[in-house]
Amino acid sequence: MSGLREAALAEAMTWIGTPYQHQASAKDLGCDCLGLVRGIWRALYGEEPQAVPPYRADWAEVSRHESLLDAARRWLVEIPIGTACPGDVVLFRMSPEAAVKHCAVISDAGPPGRIVHAYWGRAVTESWLGDWWRSRRVAAFAFPDRED
Repeated sequence: MSGLREAALAEAMTWIGTPYQHQASAKDLGCDCLGLVRGIWRALYGEEPQAVPPYRADWAEVSRHESLLDAARRWLVEIPIGTACPGDVVLFRMSPEAAVKHCAVISDAGPPGRIVHAYWGRAVTESWLGDWWRSRRVAAFAFPDRED
């Protein structure tokens, strides 16, 4: 595992237990899945590359606009899903007719694998990447190289 992936995973693990809070990105206080990835970005690079506009909890169900996928493609490095390693980000489509809505960080490539993520009604947690999650994967991304 590269130093950058190790740093991303180490940071993700420090968020475990942070309560779920829609649109938040504050370690130990509250975050959603995007807030977790944003927090990891800040730990790795400093300031976030763009402001995140307000979004409703049901945004992906009411719009087919792939805003999360588009942003990931803009700021992260897309990799084949099958090559995702611990420290990489994976995006999920929660239902076939909805836009990509969920993101997580691989903590164990498996099989079956594990992910660190925040989701409704839970704190940031590490979960099995079982068949249910695997069937909903859409894309995987590495954090971009940085100048240390």
